[in-house]
Amino acid sequence: MFVDRVTIFVEAGRGGDGCVSFRREKFVPRGGPNGGDGGKGGSVIISAEEGVDSLAALSHQRHWRAQHGEAGQGYDRHGRDAEDIVLSVPPGTLVIDTEGPIVLKDLAEAGQRVVVARGGRGGKGNAHFKSATNRAPRQATPGAEGQSRRIRLELKLIADVGLIGKPNAGKSTLLSRLSRARPEIAAYPFTTKYPNLGRMDLDADRSVVLADIPGLIEGAHAGAGLGHEFLRHIERTSVLVHLVEPQPADQSDPIANYHAVRRELLEYNAALAERPELVVVSKSELHGAEEIRHRLAEELQRDVLAISAVTGLGLNRLAGEIVRRLPDKPSRAQSAANPDA
Repeated sequence: MFVDRVTIFVEAGRGGDGCVSFRREKFVPRGGPNGGDGGKGGSVIISAEEGVDSLAALSHQRHWRAQHGEAGQGYDRHGRDAEDIVLSVPPGTLVIDTEGPIVLKDLAEAGQRVVVARGGRGGKGNAHFKSATNRAPRQATPGAEGQSRRIRLELKLIADVGLIGKPNAGKSTLLSRLSRARPEIAAYPFTTKYPNLGRMDLDADRSVVLADIPGLIEGAHAGAGLGHEFLRHIERTSVLVHLVEPQPADQSDPIANYHAVRRELLEYNAALAERPELVVVSKSELHGAEEIRHRLAEELQRDVLAISAVTGLGLNRLAGEIVRRLPDKPSRAQSAANPDA
């Protein structure tokens, strides 16, 4: 199950109390204070991990509570620190404090992490308070309370290319032809219920990640249809590939469908208008596809590609145009040699 948004309550552990204790040993009539400190409470940490592709694991448990630190004991024995709770999320997850709301961290890369609830400090035992004038202190401090907050996790997929368009425009089929992804494909609208990712290999050292965004309909930015749930996944992409179906099943005008999707993108985030976009007429093996391509090219005053995922027509050119519009990416060998790049 794909889950890209979840709200959870996190509560860190309380620190252990400090101990009041004195040495009580034979032949040691004036034993000094030996109360140990309390242990630190466990913290709750959100960590972006490679290989995690959904927030589904966190959707089944909405309350995460770390353990308390142990109390100090006599003979200068400190309490044990509680273990931290580490919650794994996919790279590209936004961590938001719902009170505000405030973005605590954008976990854009694997390995990044953020402490969302810090464990309480352990209390001081009475051994801390001994001095030349206070040789038998009888005070200790309690452990501090741990932090707690309600946080919302929102996943924005990390992809180089976003495949967009009306339902049944051929996005999933194109993804399966350009990569090894095997999304569900059928001849009816809304086959895709969640974004699919695929990796298109350019050569032995470079690859491009593509995201198939579920079909957008008019009013998606305001909550209509399925697309509004996934519009956020387009924001991180560098290039948009806009597929236009030449013969929609609902008999709608392909040109009007293109403009309808564009309006939804702009209503959701005006910055998407500046994103490089490739306009592609899919299913070019159908009668009338070339006419639609000409009409679109004349109206937009730019080149419009034609592809067929069935025959393979235009796929190589499309892949080349995608690569040409992407910002330069380091090869895998360069990334390994320079991990900070």
